[in-house]
Amino acid sequence: MSNRSSATPTTTPDLLRRLVAEAEVEVARRRAREPEAVLAVKAASQPGTLDLAAALRGRRLRVIAECKASTPLLGVLAPNYRPGRCAAAYQAGGAAAISVLCQETSFGGSPEHLAAVRSEVTLPILRKDFIVSEHQLLEARAQGADAVLLIVAALTPLRLGELLASSRRLGLQALIEVHSAAEVETALSAGAALVGVNHRDLTTFQVDLGLSERLRPLVPDSVVLVAESGIHDAAAARRMRHAGVDAILVGEALMRAADPAQKLRELCV
Repeated sequence: MSNRSSATPTTTPDLLRRLVAEAEVEVARRRAREPEAVLAVKAASQPGTLDLAAALRGRRLRVIAECKASTPLLGVLAPNYRPGRCAAAYQAGGAAAISVLCQETSFGGSPEHLAAVRSEVTLPILRKDFIVSEHQLLEARAQGADAVLLIVAALTPLRLGELLASSRRLGLQALIEVHSAAEVETALSAGAALVGVNHRDLTTFQVDLGLSERLRPLVPDSVVLVAESGIHDAAAARRMRHAGVDAILVGEALMRAADPAQKLRELCV
């Protein structure tokens, strides 16, 4: 597999540039500790992956519940962060899938958190990260993930296609994240089967829930559509359902909730 890093477009926002740069440093450090040949053996020993796309289809709005210790904007969300226990509570509350934030430098995550979650739940698991290398895909598969996040704004169209193809060869599905009509076109041209609309503009940090409503007509019904960021209550969840999205990805609201399982039930509208 190729060890090339992403070529970051000049239009990529400053925060995203920083997070991608951090991811590249983390990959180099972990590759030195665990080469891809070693990871490939571990990945090959894993059982078959679960179908994230199928888990996100249904009459009711599905929820991808996210486990994360902290964020660059909000700081620490969970001082005693235990991703396995967090994921188990989400499964009990009716989550359709679990997202695990694995970026270390700014989010306090780790690829090993995927294995901790895998040992506690039977749901599909998404590696939420700034994917720039096939090494991260192998890590995801070796640690028990079923899917990965690929961010259009962090990758050239060529690199997006390469990483999507590599994901599929490993049996991983890919949720391709977009923030504009042009990025929807890029995602669909690459062959996306799952598209995630990130409501947060990383240039201003503002959240626009109307983005999913505006982009929905551009996404074919055959493609699973996920709304991400800024969904904190049942009213916002209902708005997304009325917009025609299949699922929402929720992290902050669940991590801050006194009873995450109950909060999750409120969002499954």
